Amino acid sequence: MSILVGPDTKLVVQGITGKEGTFHTLRNRAYGTDVVAGVTPGKAGQDVEGIPVFDTVAAAVRETGANTSMIFVPPRGAAEAILEAADAGIDLVVCITEGIPARDMAEVHAYLDGGRTVLVGPNCPGVISPGQANVGIIPGEICAPGRVGLVSRSGTLVYQIVHELSQLGIGQSTCVGMGGDPVHGIGFIESLTLFEQDPGTDLVVMVGEIGGDDEERAARHVSERVTKPVVGYIAGFEAPPGKRMGHAGAIVTGSRGTAAAKAEALESVGAKVGRTPTEVASLVQAALA
Repeated sequence: MSILVGPDTKLVVQGITGKEGTFHTLRNRAYGTDVVAGVTPGKAGQDVEGIPVFDTVAAAVRETGANTSMIFVPPRGAAEAILEAADAGIDLVVCITEGIPARDMAEVHAYLDGGRTVLVGPNCPGVISPGQANVGIIPGEICAPGRVGLVSRSGTLVYQIVHELSQLGIGQSTCVGMGGDPVHGIGFIESLTLFEQDPGTDLVVMVGEIGGDDEERAARHVSERVTKPVVGYIAGFEAPPGKRMGHAGAIVTGSRGTAAAKAEALESVGAKVGRTPTEVASLVQAALA
């Protein structure tokens, strides 16, 4: 089993004819994802190596039954692309685009609230259910099918920790790169809820970083709603206060948002927290033994 993407995923790529859009679309298809359409306004009737291109998401959904969108639209138009996908009835939108203004994303967040469309991202590496479907830029070569779920604010740490797990023969059910922007779609709590409900997931790895309070809120959720083991990792133990580190949301303000505070919150509810990616993989191995 898996969450968010799997054998039933029918993918439409918004921005498919751009260099990055084409490259990653073809990689996703080569992995086995059912890529049914692309969207670039003004290029309807063309194709990208056999994948039909439409002017609108609505037309792509109508003609192909697409239920998932991946967005490679430039920042100035990416928020509107998310809204277009939602209006077309897309169930899951994975927005890879980085640099979208926070105000634009706040409007998107308000528009999607309570609706059917689930958003992953923006500024994220996407979602992969190993052996089933890959929607995004996570290298499928480092993943392996299995029963460990992973959700991460950092794309790079998705790759690193997944690689560490695979090297130990520990496969993954689904890996979710939620993105590190201050305003984003699905987060730790939503992902933990889906993994808790997934019979194919036995343990969840949660990868956080400095800034905000997502990890502390997730810790409360773990204590109240999660019965499966959780192993954590927090990036940024050496980060200086007041300096943004990598993501727009990765900044320590005063005494809040530190790696130590986040690790303490998770450990207080029974989660094991590794101090290095290698230690995280070892903790997962021990928990599954």
